[in-house]
Amino acid sequence: MVEKKGSSDGGENPLDLFLKIGLDERTAKNTVANNKVTANLTAVIYEAAVTDGCDRTAGNLLYTVATKFPANALVHRPTLLKYIVSSKIKTPAQLEAAFGFLSANASETLKVNEFEEACGVGVEVSIEDIELLVNDIFEENKPKILEQRYKTNVGELFAAVRKRQPWADPKIVKQLIDEKLVALLGERTAEDNAKPVKKKKEKPAKVESKASKEETPAPNPSEEELNPYSIFPSPEENYKVHTEVYFSDRPVLRICNTKELLEKHLKATGGKVYTRFPPEPNGYLHIGHAKAMFIDFGLAKERDGCCYLRYDDTNPEAEKKEYIDHIEEIVRWMGWEPFKITYTSDYFQELYELAVALIQNGHAYVDHQTPEEIKEYREKKINSPWRDRPIEESLRLFDEMKRGMIEEGKATLRMKQDMQSDNPNMYDLIAYRIKFTPHPHAGDKWCIYPSYDYAHCIVDSLENVTHSLCTLEFEIRRASYYWLLDALGIYKPFVWEYSRLNITNNVMSKRKLNRLVTEKWVDGWDDPRLMTLAGLRRRGVTPTAINDFVCGIGITRSDHSVIRLDRLEYHIREELNKTAPRTMVVLNPLKVVITNLEAGLVMELDAKKWPDAQSDDSSSFYKVPFSKVVYIEHTDFRMKDSKDYYGLAPGKSVLLRYAFPIKCTEVILGDDKETVVELRAEYDPSKTVKPKGVLHWVAEPSPGVDPLKVEVRLFEKLFLSENPGELDDWLGDLNPNSKAVMPNAYAVPLLRNATLGDKFQFERLGYFSVDKDSTSKKLVFNRTVTLRDSDAKVGK
Repeated sequence: MVEKKGSSDGGENPLDLFLKIGLDERTAKNTVANNKVTANLTAVIYEAAVTDGCDRTAGNLLYTVATKFPANALVHRPTLLKYIVSSKIKTPAQLEAAFGFLSANASETLKVNEFEEACGVGVEVSIEDIELLVNDIFEENKPKILEQRYKTNVGELFAAVRKRQPWADPKIVKQLIDEKLVALLGERTAEDNAKPVKKKKEKPAKVESKASKEETPAPNPSEEELNPYSIFPSPEENYKVHTEVYFSDRPVLRICNTKELLEKHLKATGGKVYTRFPPEPNGYLHIGHAKAMFIDFGLAKERDGCCYLRYDDTNPEAEKKEYIDHIEEIVRWMGWEPFKITYTSDYFQELYELAVALIQNGHAYVDHQTPEEIKEYREKKINSPWRDRPIEESLRLFDEMKRGMIEEGKATLRMKQDMQSDNPNMYDLIAYRIKFTPHPHAGDKWCIYPSYDYAHCIVDSLENVTHSLCTLEFEIRRASYYWLLDALGIYKPFVWEYSRLNITNNVMSKRKLNRLVTEKWVDGWDDPRLMTLAGLRRRGVTPTAINDFVCGIGITRSDHSVIRLDRLEYHIREELNKTAPRTMVVLNPLKVVITNLEAGLVMELDAKKWPDAQSDDSSSFYKVPFSKVVYIEHTDFRMKDSKDYYGLAPGKSVLLRYAFPIKCTEVILGDDKETVVELRAEYDPSKTVKPKGVLHWVAEPSPGVDPLKVEVRLFEKLFLSENPGELDDWLGDLNPNSKAVMPNAYAVPLLRNATLGDKFQFERLGYFSVDKDSTSKKLVFNRTVTLRDSDAKVGK
């Protein structure tokens, strides 16, 4: 049961209003549960003057206006509502056309004739006209319809009608198409109702001609796909109304800059785009921050503008120099160059002076409630008993707070916002707290520190940020952001929110990441299993792959998206496939003695670093020794052969990559008579045998000398569940097999001189990178990502 919410002005319950305009009960109740949509729809109903109700068609259109109306065109909303209420605009198609027109002409005086033409106002399409058009469409597509019968894509027929007659009633169009199908094809048969049989995919031809690829060009990408930053307005447009803040006791605040404020701002910036990447220095950055960087730095770069790296350092207890240094270093590793590095603490004096002005204007007060009391009063929407204390008294107390004369926890400065609002982020948020803690950047000058909600928006304004971009959980704070800037009478940036980047089988919460690190569930902030940027770098992931992944996702506002890990791995493979040379490593070596090869003979064979290596390019090859003792993977041998197995078995032949076919002639077992400890085999120097299986291998570089021994670390998903962050016992979901160490792997001599960060493809095993734990005595490799399933057949 959904409780009816009373309107803030004592008027009619929102639920009753929504039912009156024809919304079904379920939609109405779901709407009431969403504060933002409730506020928007209530405002639309009053603006349209239909508080006594209207027909369902108009009501559904009003609901669409409340949820989808372009924010930059709010000044034209009352006009659109008149067209809806008078039934001049009465279909979803007309409404979508209206949105498009108003969004494109938001700042101009509405040209009625052009608007009505764009929306089909006054255009009446009769049933006879629709019927004639449907007949034409069927006639044009008749052979295809007769062939496909009821498997015909009705959506395509519908789209063809809409293209020629966009203002036709969609219900009538659908009805006529269905009737026409029955008239042409007759009643459905059993075959029509049968599910289509999936055809087996034919094997592609070995060589695909270049022309065949060009014959089927990819569909043209949208403007947003070509340029994801095209959705953002220019700085000169920041005089438009793009946000409304609703109050319980005063008129709606329509957010825009005055001409004077905007001119002053544009003079300071030269009309350039200014953005900021504002991390808190309280932990290491993760892949979600890579998306934020892509948006903040990327927009500035695309518009030839500037992006600050601003440390949001308002909490001295959680911040460390280690994190500050890491952030600057990892931002540059990701390929971004800050226009300027700033700290919120650089502005502590300005922030303090503006807080004094806020008190003087009656917009803030010193409060003495405990955190528990504040929480209780907010839940009950009750004003603090100190909310209406005299301005002079708050000024005196705030000065005493600054001078360290009041104990920590005994007073805060709170903004006087709207305790009766439907938005809890307007419940008199705290602006300043007392903390007798030295600041890592500002030293011991201050004992009062501003909150994020107070400082963030002001510093955006002081730095003349044009676009303040943040994740969707901050959308509910937009009202507070603009309330404060409006109360201070200073420049207002354009605010826009995008969805957080969440990836399956991982956690992104800094609090959870901190627990994993401090409680030693993982090996530090740069553990290769973590989605921290330091961890991804140590694993061998490149900045290019990360940025391509983020770009591929797009700048979406979808609030519930969890991106599959596979998508990130795809971009990692795409990058490493082009940059990582091939080589061979055996993880779990099984000794194979070649009985028909002369003892002491070592052949130096050519192996390819790249699949398309040209024979005349010596740099594309490396030398690999082939001798009497070679090593293969334990998993590449079985005692029993089978049809679908490509590895080695008694009496069976395989090809050693870049070398010769070998045939297993004898199996040496351990004392338990089960464990295979060694194989004997014969090689085919003439290569007349053509086995199906191809194995990677490593040989003794000289008689009696072991191959290069290396350590290899294999990583799997850190968590078993796709969305562990939603679990109560999320630590219990950790994958006990997320890390496997192979301490005695063998590698070809090429790897002897590998250095930290070098990347390779170990054939049939995946892509690997040299780890920081490597020493002069032993190299350590991390597996970055496996090969595609079709490429890896180890043990199959």
